[in-house]
Amino acid sequence: MQVDIQHLKKGEVNLGTSIMAVQFDGGVVIGADSRTTMGSYIANRVTDKLTHIHDRIYCCRSGSAADTQAIADIVHYYSQMYNQQYGERPSVHSVATLFQRMCYGNKDQLSAGIIVAGWDSEVGPSVYNIPLGGGLFRQPWAIGGSGSTYVYGYCDATYRDGWGRDETVNFVKNTLALAMSRDGSSGGVIRMCVITKDGVERLFVPGNELPKFWEGKEVIGNVSKAEVLPDPMAIEV
Repeated sequence: MQVDIQHLKKGEVNLGTSIMAVQFDGGVVIGADSRTTMGSYIANRVTDKLTHIHDRIYCCRSGSAADTQAIADIVHYYSQMYNQQYGERPSVHSVATLFQRMCYGNKDQLSAGIIVAGWDSEVGPSVYNIPLGGGLFRQPWAIGGSGSTYVYGYCDATYRDGWGRDETVNFVKNTLALAMSRDGSSGGVIRMCVITKDGVERLFVPGNELPKFWEGKEVIGNVSKAEVLPDPMAIEV
């Protein structure tokens, strides 16, 4: 099979994706799929969309790969400069605000949706959502990318306040697996980071171990179709 390289060079490398971050008591879990596309062509099956910004602060990226990489590099640079100049780590809110100002100030030129999450000594764990256009919203959980449209209902119905680490990791893993199964621009493997006061723990779920908890449960309450559908012979005309 031959691929038209000249055609691909003209296309934008797009992180049509599923990204997510969830706050829990003591930390945050941030996760993403790994598929990068150029239109209908999969440019990379195992992209790492979890970007280290500073110490215990990460972001995950959706939109144009070039745009989001450039913004993340600039914010990473300023975060390092802040640490050197003031001798302390930047807060998650400060990093998220810098992302927001860059996205908003260049909203006509950029295609970038960012989720910033991490832990700092000021407020502990926090999650900030920066959607296309450059808004800034602190939320207990945030999802983004093309796969997010398929799982908002699942997240609303499933998320519970007061979860610990294990429940949150399981929630992120299930949500991303569900989004990846529905969205053609999402796929590959799941990468996650658990960020707490004690450090950052990287987690990895290979493609052959993705949860499929929803399969075989299309009929609510395990009721057979014979019990749900009326008998056509019994209908009076």
